[in-house]
Amino acid sequence: MDEQSRDGGLRVRLSRGGQALRMAWESAPATAGAWIAVIGLVSVLPLAVAWVGKAIVDAVVAGALQSALTWVVVELLLMALLGASQRGAGVLRSLLGIRLALFINLKILRKALTLELLQFQDPEFYDRLTRARREASSRPLLLAAELLGLISAVVTLLGFIALLLSFSPLAVLVLIAAAFPAALAELRFSREAFDMRNRRATEARKLSYYEYVLASDEHAKEVMMLGLGPTLLGRYEAVGERLFREERSLSLRRTLWVTLLAQIGTLSFYACYLLIVWRAVRGELGLGDMTLYVIAFRQGQMSFQSILLGLGSLHEHELYMSNLLGFLTAPPARAVRALPPAPTTPEPPAERGIRFENVGFRYPGRDDFALRNINLTIPAGQTLALVGPNGAGKTTFIKLLTGLYEPTEGRVLLDGIDLQSLPQDELRRRLSVVFQDFNQYQLSARENVGYGDPPHIGDRARIERAVDEGGAGPVIDSLPAGLETQLGRWFPGGVDLSGGQWQRVALARAFMRIDADVLVLDEPTAALDIDAEAEVFERVRALSAGRTLLLISHRFANVRLADRIVVLEKSGVVEAGTHASLMVEDGLYAAMFRKQAKGYA
Repeated sequence: MDEQSRDGGLRVRLSRGGQALRMAWESAPATAGAWIAVIGLVSVLPLAVAWVGKAIVDAVVAGALQSALTWVVVELLLMALLGASQRGAGVLRSLLGIRLALFINLKILRKALTLELLQFQDPEFYDRLTRARREASSRPLLLAAELLGLISAVVTLLGFIALLLSFSPLAVLVLIAAAFPAALAELRFSREAFDMRNRRATEARKLSYYEYVLASDEHAKEVMMLGLGPTLLGRYEAVGERLFREERSLSLRRTLWVTLLAQIGTLSFYACYLLIVWRAVRGELGLGDMTLYVIAFRQGQMSFQSILLGLGSLHEHELYMSNLLGFLTAPPARAVRALPPAPTTPEPPAERGIRFENVGFRYPGRDDFALRNINLTIPAGQTLALVGPNGAGKTTFIKLLTGLYEPTEGRVLLDGIDLQSLPQDELRRRLSVVFQDFNQYQLSARENVGYGDPPHIGDRARIERAVDEGGAGPVIDSLPAGLETQLGRWFPGGVDLSGGQWQRVALARAFMRIDADVLVLDEPTAALDIDAEAEVFERVRALSAGRTLLLISHRFANVRLADRIVVLEKSGVVEAGTHASLMVEDGLYAAMFRKQAKGYA
């Protein structure tokens, strides 16, 4: 957060309030307009009620019964209108809050769609996202309401000041000055509360994580079998108690100081009250004037305290809003970089395939490279298997190929075009990927397959073909409602699938994108037995004719079906060739193949 946001004065806070009010207006113009109008009415009605109260007392003193009754009826109508306006403002605020919450969350989610994969893998980013989402749906409305309440209180206060100046300008100044100490304390504690909650973003996220692990079907089996429940519950309770103690300490200190300092305002009011009574007893004020001034002093002081305390709340809400606005305006992680100069010898315009040119990648904040010195060409239409020991960077290679990561050095080209200069939509259209940790959408089977190509999710024939090509036909046929069956256990009527069944659904999803000329399978069949995996690989290879197919698998018996096998290590490509040629070379691939073959013997 920038220093202006942290230490900015009233102008910055009012500006943030204006932004929140603008968001409320954009989310529901008619509702926001009606809300503002009703709040304006609520701000002037107390002035009218106070003046009518004076008129009633004056009429009673003068013995004018008809006039007194008339003014009582007028006050009754004003109070009814005030009550109806306050209730109406509450209803409008509630409706606007629902609409604004949706509006803000849509903004956050749209922003999330523009982010890079590395941002989602960065703990600091998650803290920023947590701070942005935490109360983001409620804070803008609270800030807008606080700003309107502030304006309303100012209008009311100015009206009462106009009445009171005729009594004693000095008394007005005393009442105003007496309200400052409590308001300043409120401002200080608002700042402290914000800093504390910002500082605890990681702890709050950890608390949510423990809760998720303890109460989700994804983790239930292992938590039960390992007896992790009491351990994780103890950690959850410890973190929760620590957060509670910090919150309680701040709340107690805040309440104590603000309450004590607020007594200064109370004492000053009663001093002015005594002055009014004294002047009324001496005959310097009529009973009607005394009533008006007492009400005006009390309401005026309350309005001024509301303004100062509102500034404190405005400050706290503005600080949270700065988190939200900072997140929404943050630039993407991927900086625009100058593309390397074109090679001296022009590349043939008809180049087809994928080319890695001296590619290296390291994660932000790390000195060591996850992958380096990658020089590899994959001709269009070739089936290539990528193998290597754990941690060799195979999945990182896939993320570089798919544009999810940007190379730290070198470049990746598709048909001679640097991926960094290729529009993301175009790149995504040309790739179809099944990741090792593919998603299991808690939605219908039709959506689980159709999401492979969202524009065609309504094309049932295309979905059915993808199901058949992905080998998921028997899975879908076994479901009670076929493609319309709800998958997963999150929602009523859901049917959970085995790991192998989920993988076949994921493969079907990959075959939805029939225009893709590059198919990437990152351990797509880990939950299948070796025979089922062989059947899937044979099917995929046959259906991928004419496409570039990239396979990652730890099962070497099926890897040997590829046109070419590349052995990868962090230092680069160490071996490449067919299964037969690599076995003759008797290098790393041959050693890994024989070692695995022994396990199946």
